[in-house]
Amino acid sequence: MSIKFRLIVMSFLQYAVWGAWLISLGAYLGGVLHFDGLQTGSFFATMGIASLFMPAAMGVVADRWLPAQKVLGSCHIAAALLLLAAAPQTDYARLYPLMLLSVMFYMPTIALSNSVAYSALSRAGRDAVKAFPPIRVWGTVGFICAMVAVDLLKLAASANQLYLSAGLGLALGVYAFTLPGCAVSRRVEKKSWVERLGLQAFSLFRQRKMAVFFFFSMLLGMSLQITNAFGNAYLTSHFGSMQEHRNAFGVEHANILISLSQLSETLCILLIPFFMRRFGVKRVMLISMVAWVFRFGLLGAGDPGGGVWMLILSMLVYGVAFDFFNISGSLFVEQETNSAIRASAQGVFMIMTNGLGALIGSYAAGAVVDACGWPTAWYVFAGYALTVAVAFALIFKQSRQAAYPSK
Repeated sequence: MSIKFRLIVMSFLQYAVWGAWLISLGAYLGGVLHFDGLQTGSFFATMGIASLFMPAAMGVVADRWLPAQKVLGSCHIAAALLLLAAAPQTDYARLYPLMLLSVMFYMPTIALSNSVAYSALSRAGRDAVKAFPPIRVWGTVGFICAMVAVDLLKLAASANQLYLSAGLGLALGVYAFTLPGCAVSRRVEKKSWVERLGLQAFSLFRQRKMAVFFFFSMLLGMSLQITNAFGNAYLTSHFGSMQEHRNAFGVEHANILISLSQLSETLCILLIPFFMRRFGVKRVMLISMVAWVFRFGLLGAGDPGGGVWMLILSMLVYGVAFDFFNISGSLFVEQETNSAIRASAQGVFMIMTNGLGALIGSYAAGAVVDACGWPTAWYVFAGYALTVAVAFALIFKQSRQAAYPSK
């Protein structure tokens, strides 16, 4: 069995574990367990909490004590066992802490799976820059397949989605131990914990340009989990309660409709090199922010009947909204930092977007939903995204070198 195929299996399962519940959990929490918006948002804020420190902590373990593939396997098994414990719970006080602990073990596996792939490709004499993207794209395929499976098996409105995710996680946990070994550095180095965890990159906040960029990264990160938390619930519960829409495809198969977002995400990656060369980093980031305005606004204006085209367009624009900022932002960090702290700076970017941004955004979105209801909440989110876009256009200054390389 080729190393490429083995890594494809790893990537497929890595994101299938997440796709089995990330998009559909909100519908179960709100529509079946009747949690309010703030409670529902808190479950998606767990990813922000975990992203603040767990990836860095598990990275240190993989660097110093245990090979990355074993840490990867152990984390997946722990996360799966916690999901199994969480699935039968229906009380918020019992379900939330188990989901939080499960997510804390899952989130580090995203970076760990990348490390395992890079290490295996390097040992096989493959160019990771060329070989990794075709492997990673199977992760998105896995995410979509899990979403569709949950939809077709009618698991979205039950805890069975958590059982499916746990089963996939246990399979990947065991499988990870069979992957090629990764090197462990046991040399005793005189480094502080600040250096080991990459926290020295926070010194970038002393530079106004980087501080502004990271601040807006956090603001945009607040948008990331909104549709994950409430998109499925909006389609199934809000429109499902209406006689004229309850039998519509978008209501009965909300996960399949939403999966167009992930398909768009995959395809939009291919557009980024052209847009970066043509418009530069700042304008591409602005395009992303404007896309978020349309993402939310179209969700509010559309419906599963005559307005289904607006829902479909909202799904398609998601690829631009998500990819254009995340990838162009990562490139900006790459260009604006020196090699000594470049990897750590990327970690700070992730902390601001998937950590603080997602954490604050999930709770804030839940409060907005409770206060405004549907579809007004979508217009509030669209107004927020527009405000961020205008402020970014006025405040952020792009340096001359912050453009996509022409080669």
